[in-house]
Amino acid sequence: MRLSKLFGKTQREIPAEADTASHRLLIRAGMIHQLAAGVYSYLPLAWRVLKNIEAIIRDEMDKAGGQELSMPVLQPVELWQKTGRDASFGKGLFSLSDRRERQLVLGPTHEEVITDLVSRNAQSYRDLPLLLYQIQTKFRDEPRPRGGLIRVREFTMKDLYSFDTDKEGLDQSYKKMLNAYRNIFTRCGLPTMLVEADSGAIGGKESHEFMVIAESGEDEIIHCDSCKYEANAEKAESMKGRVDSGQPLPLEKVKTPGSYTIEEVSNFLKVPQSQTLKAVFYIADGELVFITIRGDLEVNEIKLKNILHCSELRIASEAEVIESGIIAGSASPVGLSGIKVIADDSITTGTNFVAGANKADTHLRNINYPRDFKIDLIANIALARAGEGCPRCNGKLLSTHGIEVGHVFKLGTFVSEKLGALYTDASGISRSIVMGCYGIGLGRLMAAVIEHSHDDKGIIWPPSIAPYQVYLCPLYLENPEVRTAAEKLYTELEAQGLEVLLDDRGESPGVKFNDADLLGIPIRVTISPRTLEKGSVEVKWRGEKKSKLVLLKEAAGRLKELIKR
Repeated sequence: MRLSKLFGKTQREIPAEADTASHRLLIRAGMIHQLAAGVYSYLPLAWRVLKNIEAIIRDEMDKAGGQELSMPVLQPVELWQKTGRDASFGKGLFSLSDRRERQLVLGPTHEEVITDLVSRNAQSYRDLPLLLYQIQTKFRDEPRPRGGLIRVREFTMKDLYSFDTDKEGLDQSYKKMLNAYRNIFTRCGLPTMLVEADSGAIGGKESHEFMVIAESGEDEIIHCDSCKYEANAEKAESMKGRVDSGQPLPLEKVKTPGSYTIEEVSNFLKVPQSQTLKAVFYIADGELVFITIRGDLEVNEIKLKNILHCSELRIASEAEVIESGIIAGSASPVGLSGIKVIADDSITTGTNFVAGANKADTHLRNINYPRDFKIDLIANIALARAGEGCPRCNGKLLSTHGIEVGHVFKLGTFVSEKLGALYTDASGISRSIVMGCYGIGLGRLMAAVIEHSHDDKGIIWPPSIAPYQVYLCPLYLENPEVRTAAEKLYTELEAQGLEVLLDDRGESPGVKFNDADLLGIPIRVTISPRTLEKGSVEVKWRGEKKSKLVLLKEAAGRLKELIKR
């Protein structure tokens, strides 16, 4: 390919709206263009990278026994209503109606469609197991698209679905996919961390995410400094420690003028925040919910949403709290009625807490559960944090940020039961098919590679997914010897099966070198009057500082060897 003919122009200016390295570099390299919030066009260079990633994924899926197919993007809403996931996805589900007013959705994922398809084609244990996958466009109405390709509303995803006769079979399919995913990310030049994760709207009882460590990542990863415990903050647990203040003492009402927050109450009464109980109010599917948790902890909204089984969860407004008759800043579950009360299990890890008296400027000392108040549900709804104890060993938890590049789920029979996907076992008994699902977002994977592999000059593509393997950079093309040598080497390299981008523009050496670094193609080959005097070309790997001279007559063969290594 000749750079003068390539569609897409490099930019020198850093885009103001770009908040991650990958977003900035993809725009500056002329690889993507934003049409609307979270909606991008992939220009030829980016498209070539995506196709290379796709080829790696397809190869590993096929090696694992997967069969590729293609399913409709348009899906009848009735399928989603049968599983109840129309409510789980909520506003994230793009919906529309056809000319006959039939309701349809744009598929954010394909569990419903593939399960319906398999139920019509696999009725016996002899038809199982199955691994079926596709690489296709998905749609999710993200509330806050960000980071360029990291969180978008339209994207290409590889989604594979496993169908087995029992949990043991699912375990085997799950292990196959974990191994295939490791291979995919290794081949794409990405080191990943496998962490426990929340299943979210997808459903199921167990899931894991493959994370790439990156400062720009929106996911917080909690991990232990001693054992192998690793989890997304949405899922992570911790040892909260006890706050032992002796035997329960009688309740004592105290005035706390002007003290409304945990910090203010703690300072006024000279007690640690861990000796207080915090009140937090949420609206869950339209209902006000009272949350009580130890004062030094924070509510994990994902855990809370899961135990409430609600579709929408948000912090209640001050007006909504006042309207319910609660006195914000002095609230507690003591004597409270008519409101659902959920408690974190940290309320059981101490005695003689301080909490609101449900009266302005007043708090209670020596509150103890269950002596002084009742709750509707108690569970672990606290956000695990760095510095707390590991739930698996005596180690301390650490925190880092990452980008999710793959997510795998053990669905079990959650979807198959709802959609009647059954098989007959060897004894003639009808049973629900046991399922798993496994996804990789290709655009996000490409962005994660850049987040992991770039410098202040531009992208550094791994050779396996780079848009081209060689950047052929002739300088001073007005020199006929340079032009002739460049054209000859270009032909020879392509004859060797190498993918070459020839910079045939009449630009200065500085512009060409800057663009070569920005585009990140693995090997830059420079031809100039100076190198030709030595019968050579200059070869430089994008990620290395030093270059070396290679004889021009040997260049094609040597470059092929370098690319293969």
